[in-house]
Amino acid sequence: MVQKGKRYKKAIADIDANQNYAVADAVKFVKAGATSKFDETVEIAINLNVDPRHSDQMVRGMVQLPHGTGKTIRVAVFAKGDKADEAKEAGADLVGADDLAEAIQGGTIDFDRCIATPDMMAVVGKLGKVLGPRGLMPNPKLGTVTQDVAEAVRSAKGGQVEFRVEKSGIIHAGVGKASFDESALIENVKAFADAISKAKPIGVKGSYFKKMAISSTMGPGVKIQVSSALGG
Repeated sequence: MVQKGKRYKKAIADIDANQNYAVADAVKFVKAGATSKFDETVEIAINLNVDPRHSDQMVRGMVQLPHGTGKTIRVAVFAKGDKADEAKEAGADLVGADDLAEAIQGGTIDFDRCIATPDMMAVVGKLGKVLGPRGLMPNPKLGTVTQDVAEAVRSAKGGQVEFRVEKSGIIHAGVGKASFDESALIENVKAFADAISKAKPIGVKGSYFKKMAISSTMGPGVKIQVSSALGG
């Protein structure tokens, strides 16, 4: 424990809070500062020059991280017949229709992603007050309302991350684990930043990115040069 304490203090001491680092250097600092007994999540925070109260400045979408998140994602699928079978074969954790809706209405929400076939949206729509506030409502724009439920399940299980800007203009997401190789974390950070760049709303005026930083669950935050995260 003493060694971990020293390592953490050194990690903090080496970080200049006023400096924006290249992604590779930021990842090194974050890995050095992740000294907990559990495998800490590496999180990214991006402050954007947007006001999501305006519909033309909302930033939302999905991104497939090349190395996944390191987190086991539980997926629920609303489907019947052949589509239900396809979802099960693809690895869905929960598959159902009215029975699944009843369980959710009863307070059982044991999943991280919800997918539905279009014909099931009449059933799912009644769950808006339950799923909506948790960010779990299936959405055609995010690919979670689809006939290809098998691909949607595989994507969710394979490291697909949903992002949505908060009222303050900040996007948070997990982009891996502290145990990941530096190269894997670097590629995940760049993939996430690239997805946010491509999701730039038409209503944005001036600079889109304001700040970017990464940290581990219990470790210090490290500011990133936006240009380095976008491949520049």
